[in-house]
Amino acid sequence: MPRLLSILRLSILSLSGMPLAFALPAMAQDGPPAATVEVLSLPPLPLGRVEIPGGKTLNLNVGFGSGLFRSPSDPEGVFWAITDRGPNVDCKKPKDITGLGTKEICDGDKDGKIFPLPAFTPSIYKLKIDPAGAVRVLETLPLKGRSGKPITGLPNDLKSSEAAFSVAGKSIDKDPSGLDTEALVRLPDGSFWVGEEYGPSLVEVAPDGAIRRRLVPQGLADRLKGADYEIAPVLPAILASRDLNHGIESLALSPDGAFLYVLMQGALANPDKKAADSSPLVRLIKLDRKTGAVVGSYAYRASAPVEFKADETGKAREQSDVKMSEMVAVGQDRLLVLERIDKTTKLFLVDLDGATPLPRGIDTASTSPTLEQLAPEDFARNGVTPLAKTLILDSDRLKDLPAKIEGVAVLNDRELVLVSDSDFGIKGDTTEMRRVRFDKPVLK
Repeated sequence: MPRLLSILRLSILSLSGMPLAFALPAMAQDGPPAATVEVLSLPPLPLGRVEIPGGKTLNLNVGFGSGLFRSPSDPEGVFWAITDRGPNVDCKKPKDITGLGTKEICDGDKDGKIFPLPAFTPSIYKLKIDPAGAVRVLETLPLKGRSGKPITGLPNDLKSSEAAFSVAGKSIDKDPSGLDTEALVRLPDGSFWVGEEYGPSLVEVAPDGAIRRRLVPQGLADRLKGADYEIAPVLPAILASRDLNHGIESLALSPDGAFLYVLMQGALANPDKKAADSSPLVRLIKLDRKTGAVVGSYAYRASAPVEFKADETGKAREQSDVKMSEMVAVGQDRLLVLERIDKTTKLFLVDLDGATPLPRGIDTASTSPTLEQLAPEDFARNGVTPLAKTLILDSDRLKDLPAKIEGVAVLNDRELVLVSDSDFGIKGDTTEMRRVRFDKPVLK
């Protein structure tokens, strides 16, 4: 049988034997460990063609690169993936993709979204890497409500949700059951927890894909009346201040299964979008898995945009361009965090053991400035100590890693799998997957 992949062994050691860490700007450490990259072969997963009336034809593919998860108890080579809400196009500049302008296809609403497949169902995929490096789909679990009907990825009727449009330019109703799924973990009993952006929320899912309950920020339950599953308003109310499309994209499970770790995609719009665009402080919360109660809340400091070299365009970027897109627990209270813009991806290790939690009362109505309004020189005097982090991977130092990496699955203490989000091929991209091997055990 012919080999189905090409193996690209790309050591960080280069430049006449000198460690590349000495040739590139370093952080407050010697640089990430040496690693090699293996290109994994994925099967074609066409989603279908969508003809836009008076416009272009979209050739869509399944994009299951929003999140990955592997449990130590999973069989060798087996891991799990999840899609997001489905193919969508920004109404701000839709012409390159759809062939039509904002006025024609979005009724002039530049903040809206076009949903080419409004009935798309967010789904979980069971995958396996075979010895030749080819990835196979073993099982697909479409998410469904308590009625048994598949859910959609359409927006909820929330304060900051987007208007939805069909490819015919018609307005689509909001859906109280709709989910923008972005991350997942799996428990030993086969059930899942899923991170979601709209609420933002955490969704408990049965082994067959049926949604058991959705944990949302306090105060949001009334906006989700009519949902086809239980709504539990138990998450901190402050999370409802998430910036648009910056919800829960990172979710991890403690090794003992007792806790969930949640990392927002970016800073909250607290009190406004200006704070979300400029603050490097991102909320990381440890929750009791059974009750949803907060056990600890921490400040994760995102890297500065200038540190993402492949994303330099000559124009200044906002801090909010840096996104926290995945998180994996590699030990009790020890987490692997993925930061990215588009072309550059960084992985950091952080440890909550001994870390300083956010001060009590930081989110009371009388607190001013808010956490997200604090300047770096004001962190200490306000009792804020961002988590220490250690860089273990920088795609600017490794070749042949794809853009827009959003999923990470840890295989063992030296190996992990990375996956890109193809956005369902709306721009012609396909999902790409890589296996990364470090030269020493760092994933622990």
